[in-house]
Amino acid sequence: MSDEDITLTAGDAEVTVQPGNGGRVGGLRVGGLELLRQGERFGCFPMVPWCGRIRDGRFRDGATVRQMPLNAGPNAIHGTARDGAWKVARRKADEVVLTYALVEPWPYPGLVTQVITLAGAELRIAMSVEALDSSFPAQIGWHPWFNRNLGGRDGREGQDVQVSFDPAWQEERGDDHLPTGNRVAPKPGPWDDCFGMPGGVDVTLTWPGQLELKVTSREEWVVVYDEQEAAVCVEPQTGPPDGLNTLPRLVTPLEPLEAATTWSWTRL
Repeated sequence: MSDEDITLTAGDAEVTVQPGNGGRVGGLRVGGLELLRQGERFGCFPMVPWCGRIRDGRFRDGATVRQMPLNAGPNAIHGTARDGAWKVARRKADEVVLTYALVEPWPYPGLVTQVITLAGAELRIAMSVEALDSSFPAQIGWHPWFNRNLGGRDGREGQDVQVSFDPAWQEERGDDHLPTGNRVAPKPGPWDDCFGMPGGVDVTLTWPGQLELKVTSREEWVVVYDEQEAAVCVEPQTGPPDGLNTLPRLVTPLEPLEAATTWSWTRL
């Protein structure tokens, strides 16, 4: 196990990976511009074995009700793997493979593998969850904190990021920040909301005059969060918040849960 940061490089891009801090991508610099908000709890962390909030921290597996620790008011949020140290399975200049053994408070033995690859003007992150014993419900997702403003150059201030996407629906959000189960027409922001994109997640972030970045995934769920002044989050995931209850994906010893997201960028 290594707590030391790992740096991946390709072209004018540099990625910092932090195995000891939840297996997160701690930074992404393109041509000297840092795209991710810096700080111990920021960057881009993996959400696994669930994404977003679980209502009351409880989910049902068959006849068994499981209780997770409450760390978001009355709910449990963002999985357990972001709070642990990951192991480095292998690494090279432009790729690193990390693993994390699911442990308490998660009640099922399992192994999470994350492959982070930097290639040209593209960062690809793939993740899988394997069941080592009994089957269990799970989710996979990522929670990047993109800087709202990349700073200025040539004496000019940078402009705030613009977020563009075309979802098929928006999950209606209750007062508890969890989906009600109703799908509604997409509404203008600010957002802390889950959207459906059946053709796959496809969200464009544009920092005018500086950089355009596309967040894509074959998954059809994305949470967009832009209620903080410093950053904007675009979170591809395998199901909506509280999905362990409403849309569980079963991981079995024979069939892991797999997902991937790609960030690709163009300098403007």
